[in-house]
Order: sequence, then structure tokens, then C-alpha cells
Amino acid sequence: MRIAVTGSIATDHLMTFPGRFADQLVADQLHTVSLSFLVDNLDVRRGGVGANIAFGMGVLGTKPILVGAAGADFDDYRAWLDRHGVDTDSIRISEVLHTARFVCTTDSDHNQIGSFYTGAMSEARLIELKSVADRVGGLDLVSIGADDPEAMLRHTEECRSRGIPFAADFSQQIARMDGEEIRILLDGATYLFSNEYEKGLIESKTGWSDEEILSRVGHRVTTLGARGVRIERAGEDPVEVGCAEEERKADPTGVGDAFRAGFLSGLAWNVGLERAAQVGCMLATLVIETVGTQEYTLRRTNFMDRFTKAYGDEAASEVRKHLS
Repeated sequence: MRIAVTGSIATDHLMTFPGRFADQLVADQLHTVSLSFLVDNLDVRRGGVGANIAFGMGVLGTKPILVGAAGADFDDYRAWLDRHGVDTDSIRISEVLHTARFVCTTDSDHNQIGSFYTGAMSEARLIELKSVADRVGGLDLVSIGADDPEAMLRHTEECRSRGIPFAADFSQQIARMDGEEIRILLDGATYLFSNEYEKGLIESKTGWSDEEILSRVGHRVTTLGARGVRIERAGEDPVEVGCAEEERKADPTGVGDAFRAGFLSGLAWNVGLERAAQVGCMLATLVIETVGTQEYTLRRTNFMDRFTKAYGDEAASEVRKHLS
């Protein structure tokens, strides 16, 4: 099963200031703030929802095709993704813009000051999915994740016009989209991904009820945080899957992306919705135990031991032959 993942590709530059921002602010001078902070630490991490999902699928061995835009500074990041089983040949490299970048400073009170530079991400709208499909011999599913909004609309319309099944996954972009844009992006999707809060926001912005949305998508996949995930389909009982036990909680960033990577990999393996959701929840557990969205290591024996403990021998026997 050939799955293309569209979405943002970015690097995160994360710094730590040992003091408090509040101590540096003068109440009657807030209209003319000019500050510089001497920071103690700098972590540069790979990110972007498209790249995070593709990385997770790559380490699971499902050979995803990453579709997005990056800058000429992408060489090291590309090599990393290539080494982890991601097809990066459909990434557009901008001639004038850098790869998207998030720069953030966190103080001792965990307050943050950050900026996001979209950069080359704006050129994702120039990518045609037909050229991707022609290169790889066709596409069975396109996951359309948070990206340049025009790119998301273009890729959705192209999937519809070419009859390619697609998954709608707005995540961070839902806040800036209006109801009409959301209706366009979800109508006819084979899968609609969101977390529980985003589920309510989608219904509020579109004006469609839960039942109306279920009539317009094949499956509605809602992540429920520590309670796992619920998969709904019109006229059928929901499928609910709980989370695997955590060994520690280090950083929740990228957990949703990891779930999608595992779920899409399960679809590629054709193991059914429940098993796919279980793989997604297990991979998400590895990410929450690690600082960074692509810093976890998938040790297959350990993965399957924990998967078996969480979901049982029958589930493990269905997944093990694909993972190994």
C-alpha cells in the first residue's frame, strides 16, 4: 500500500533562559519593549507534522512518501529521513527560502516567547500529486496534514478529482481556518483525524453535527489523550482502544503525529482498524517517553513485548509478522 504524507517540514530551535521574563518587564514601558536574553541551552530538533508522521512510518518499515516543501538547508534533515526509511524524492526544495523554523525561548517559570517562520512551506501549494503518483506507480492513500493552507486545499481537491482516497488532518491549522475551508477539506475524506478538543471545534466552525460529519467521511478518528482513541463510522459501533502503559512521561510534543504514523502503518499492513489504532497508541507511548518528536528508537523486541502486554497475544501475533 503506497501512502503519501503531506504536511509541514520544520526545524525547532529551543532555548532555555534561567531567569524569569516577568522580572525583565517594566510595567509602564510595555509599549516599547526591547530585550535580549542570554540563554543557557540550545536544542535543535527536527519537526513538522508531515516529517514526524513519515519518520514514524519509516521506522515501522512502511516506506511512506513525504510530500512537502523545504529549503536548501534541508540536506542533513533529508539524509536523516532517508536513513529511517522515508521516500523524500517528492519534497520540493525552494531556491530562495529556508526550511520552516520555530524559534522559542522558555524561562524558569515555563513561560515561552516564540516565533514561527513559514519559509519554504509556502511553496507546498506548487506540488502536484499527479507527479508524485506517476513516480511511484500510483497512490492508495494521501494523508493531508497541517501545511500551507493553500497546499492543503489543492491536495484535497486533487485527491477528489483523481479519485485518490485521502485522510483529512488539520491539527494546528484548524485555528486559522473558517467553516467553509474546513467543510471543503473534510468532505469525502476516508479518514478524519482530530483530538477531542478539535472535534468540537470542527463541529462548531462547520455548523455540522457529529452525525452530519460521519455521513460525509468514511471514518472519524478522535484521539482522547490518556484515554486512547475512538474510531467511528456511520451506522456501526465505535472502536475504542486504550493507551499502552508509560514507563515515564518526558514530553508530549509529537504524540499525535506518532499515533497517526502507527495507525497509517497498520492500514498499510491491512491488519484492521483496531489493530492499526493499537499500533498507533504503542508508538505514541514511545514518543511521550522521549524528548523530541523524532528522537525515539524503535527496538522491535521491546516494542512487541510491550504491545503484547497492552493488547494481548492475538493482537501481537497479527502485528509481529509485519513489524519483524
